[in-house]
Amino acid sequence: MFRFGFITALFGLALIPLAAALMWRGAADRRRALSRFGDLALVRQLSRTVNHRARVWKGVALLAVLGFAVVAMARPQFGSRVETVRREGMDIVVALDLSTSMLAEDIAPNRLQRSKLEIQRLIQRLDGDRIGLIAFAGQAFVQSPLTSDYGAARLFLNAMDTELAPVQGTDLGAALELAFDAFSDAPVEERIIIVVTDGEDHEGGIETAVERAVETGVTIHTVGIGSTDGVPIPEFDGRGAQTGFKRDEEGAVITTRLEEATLRQIAQRTGGQLFRSTPEASELTALIDEIAALGGREIDAREVTQFEEQFQIFLGAAILLLFLEGLWSDRRQTTRAWRGRFS
Repeated sequence: MFRFGFITALFGLALIPLAAALMWRGAADRRRALSRFGDLALVRQLSRTVNHRARVWKGVALLAVLGFAVVAMARPQFGSRVETVRREGMDIVVALDLSTSMLAEDIAPNRLQRSKLEIQRLIQRLDGDRIGLIAFAGQAFVQSPLTSDYGAARLFLNAMDTELAPVQGTDLGAALELAFDAFSDAPVEERIIIVVTDGEDHEGGIETAVERAVETGVTIHTVGIGSTDGVPIPEFDGRGAQTGFKRDEEGAVITTRLEEATLRQIAQRTGGQLFRSTPEASELTALIDEIAALGGREIDAREVTQFEEQFQIFLGAAILLLFLEGLWSDRRQTTRAWRGRFS
């Protein structure tokens, strides 16, 4: 089977007739210049050593060099072999907290933006794995189903904001339940849930979700965002300008803190780990490295026809012709008679 790896380069073959036309035009201009130089018969006598046929063949050789060079650029491929390509990976579901407490600025620029940056880093390290995104606050919903299209996953991640959550609050249990349902037919040892949150839960239901994870063998890693000291939650107007801090019904400023104990318990009971997001991000780097080292199951296998690159043949022919053209003289070999010259 024969094909070209860069077939667009074959448009360069259009240069051959153009080059031939330029050569013909040059030869015609040379003849006209010689006719103006002097008597045509005398000019022919003076230039009788010129081998016009050799000049024509040298021109043909240069056109062939151009043709072979263009074909080499088009990467001709023939001589194929069939290989089986296997793709391995894991199914990873990331549940991101979109509650208003994630707008706290104890981690720059704020908890939510920092979380999205860390998830971006995770996606960049994936290779063959599938990733899904769950958004949750007072309710949970699927932002992106499991996919190996990392570009699409980044787009969905960038769109995640607290305004997407129609009901505020933090229902971590609902997020875990939805994450379980997002998995397809992957074995439990290739299922990972990563929860990125400040750990505050106002709805309950965590115990039931953790029991389900323990029974099914799903590993849950938790990423704690924020500090353990209480910090206020900023409020913004429609233009994005901060108007103050969130307050309760009595007018007191509401503070939010990382509930590390809850996240540690979830991770430990399901065989996962708790990772704190610090300004250096070293802890989350450890999580990314751990997931990257796990490998995973074979997701799919397909046969791919591999073609052998053969541009070297045409490139070699072009170089050889160019070398021979340089050695090929366009002058006739003449025999000079010395008899009588000195008498």
